[in-house]
Amino acid sequence: MTIAEILNNSMKYSQMFAFKILRTMQNQSKHGESRGKHMNDELSGTVSLSELEAYFSEDYFYFGDAINPPETSDREAGIIWNLLSLWRGGSVLELGCGYGRITNRLAEKGVQVAGLDISPILLKKAEADAAERGVNVEYVLGDMRSLPWRDRFDAAFLCFTTFGYFDDADNERVLREAASSLRKGGRLLIDHANRFAFLRHKPPIYVVQRNNDLRIDIMSNDVLSDRRNVERIIVRDGRVRRAHVSFRQYGFSEFVRMLRSAGFATIEAYGQEGGTFTSDSSSLVVVAYK
Repeated sequence: MTIAEILNNSMKYSQMFAFKILRTMQNQSKHGESRGKHMNDELSGTVSLSELEAYFSEDYFYFGDAINPPETSDREAGIIWNLLSLWRGGSVLELGCGYGRITNRLAEKGVQVAGLDISPILLKKAEADAAERGVNVEYVLGDMRSLPWRDRFDAAFLCFTTFGYFDDADNERVLREAASSLRKGGRLLIDHANRFAFLRHKPPIYVVQRNNDLRIDIMSNDVLSDRRNVERIIVRDGRVRRAHVSFRQYGFSEFVRMLRSAGFATIEAYGQEGGTFTSDSSSLVVVAYK
């Protein structure tokens, strides 16, 4: 069976094809196991800005609607609106806004929105989508560890596990910068993976298909550093590309300590979609009040 025939089969064959790709790439590597060990060593550490740019590339946008179809993004924008108690005419900042799938939807609801991201490619996509929707959004290329705003926003948020890429000191710096960008009484929302739910299950392989192209995410967990590692393999247009990202997994008590140190007075926990947070929740949604 050819690769083309495999790709044209139903989605149930996608994971089988993913394993075939992985096996082939391992056999073709000159360094074999030593290369894999080196990669695992890299994945256990923090992520550089260049690695973030490579991970959040045009490929990230290409598979975007397959991961988060429009109805999912609409629902998530509504949840963020409610949890942050937003209103028409209020102001909100998204850190790690990507291609604007949430930011632009909030702008359509009448809030004044700014978005910051490290990827110029994704920001161009965000700007194009904002123009198509007829909304005005301030998009800024930058590093969330050093924000250009002070005492400006009513609310800010990081969604889809955007928090935790750096070491503990820099992650806490992100929280301090977010606090400084907020007016007194402002709210910060962080949507973070629930490490307790993840640790109960075997590290998964996620396969996403769009047309004849595949995105393969190989997940692993470093229990010594409390970091989740993602190795991404893109099979697209007859080419194979690789990228990886790593993020620190925090529990609620750690968020409370860091957020209070950053200047927030009250911190609340929710599960996915704003429900009650439990050990089974796929997400930990933290809302902090300045």
